[in-house]
Amino acid sequence: MHNGKSYFFVGIGGSGMMPLAMILAGRGATVAGSDRTLDQARLPAKFADLRAKGVALFPQDGSGIMSADQIVVASAAVEATVADIVAADRVGAPRMSRAELLASLFNASELPIGVAGTSGKSTVTGMIGWILHACGRDPTVMNGAVMKNFVRPDAPFASALVGSGPTFVSEVDESDGSIALYHPRIAVLNNVSLDHKSLEELRTLFGDFAGKAATTLVNIGDAETAELAATLDPARITTFAVDAPADLMAENLAPEPFAIMFDLITADTRHKVRLSVPGRHNVSNALAAIGASVAAGVPLTEAITTIEGFAGLKRRFELVGEASGIAVIDDFGHNPDKIAATLDTLHTFPGRLLILFQPHGYGPLKVMRSELVAMFADKLHADDLLMLPDPVYQGGTVVREVTSADIIADVVARGRNALHIADRAEAAAALVDQARAGDRIVVMGARDDTLSLLAAEMLARIAGRG
Repeated sequence: MHNGKSYFFVGIGGSGMMPLAMILAGRGATVAGSDRTLDQARLPAKFADLRAKGVALFPQDGSGIMSADQIVVASAAVEATVADIVAADRVGAPRMSRAELLASLFNASELPIGVAGTSGKSTVTGMIGWILHACGRDPTVMNGAVMKNFVRPDAPFASALVGSGPTFVSEVDESDGSIALYHPRIAVLNNVSLDHKSLEELRTLFGDFAGKAATTLVNIGDAETAELAATLDPARITTFAVDAPADLMAENLAPEPFAIMFDLITADTRHKVRLSVPGRHNVSNALAAIGASVAAGVPLTEAITTIEGFAGLKRRFELVGEASGIAVIDDFGHNPDKIAATLDTLHTFPGRLLILFQPHGYGPLKVMRSELVAMFADKLHADDLLMLPDPVYQGGTVVREVTSADIIADVVARGRNALHIADRAEAAAALVDQARAGDRIVVMGARDDTLSLLAAEMLARIAGRG
């Protein structure tokens, strides 16, 4: 459908844009793009990988948009005053949002599998993609994170997989309401909680999405999702839950520092499952992925055997390394549920937590303020330390009604150890100076790939202390 067309991506290095560009390039389209990060000479390896795949890169100054034959793709965050958008309007180039383009590819596939929910989307998408790939189904997979199973020397940023089979697996974003564009055959609804929108809006968006599918995997272990499940056609849903009755149920969880085992129970069978990723939340993710894969035609026993080989995602509870008895972990946690899941997993084992959390925007901070504070007050242990620099900011206009300093003040008022240091590098240095043997440093945040570089720098600094 899109072979041979010409696309220009504004912000091509973004986590939602790069894999989409990779899929189009892999299908024969002409792909070019620009990115502020490229102009700032940051993350050069990412852009080198795009060039190696035949993607032409331009400064974000409008110079790459020269023809009305180009389709200009931009996310909702790109403002009308950006030079590339001005150039697109000047030459009469048609425009599409990232979500519109992805939805057109997704909906045109023979077997579209959409993964929705406030948390766990990328992991479930990666798990389904790995199961289908390992079982010979040759899926196309669109993910917002790098899938370790598909990383190779010629694919270091494997957030997409281009297959020739009928299945298109994609995480589906609710933050901008674009979930309404997607028409899944198989849907996953992982959970419903605050992130970008109110719960009332989320219930409508997720309910409408799930209602379109022939089969929807629904996490009834999540209270909000269980309520939503009650409004859906019971003949078209498969329920899953951890330690609660469901069509797919997990019990007897046996955690390891970076893995977990459990029993998977169906109406008439029981199976031992081992995951190579840790945490109760990943058991729930695995139930969703196994259920979706079975709905796509994979035998249950084959899905169970295969999922053990799932290596995880970059920046999802990723151990960067250890030095002087201190572990450094890189994690995508950025909303209350995601952060809580990571803290719960870490607190299963002894050791103080030193957390550097960079909020992913001032808007989300305002929406999530009370829930974030309550979560940190509940989940931090007495000797843990939380450090917040200012939110990520990559240009454009922004309203700063709620700041990192506000969150820290609220957390301290609830009796927890927390500090605000505005500059991220200074915050990281202060955290490293506090670290001692037995501690776990956790770098958290979204929408900023340089956090991984920061985590590696912190590990190197610890190693260099001698």
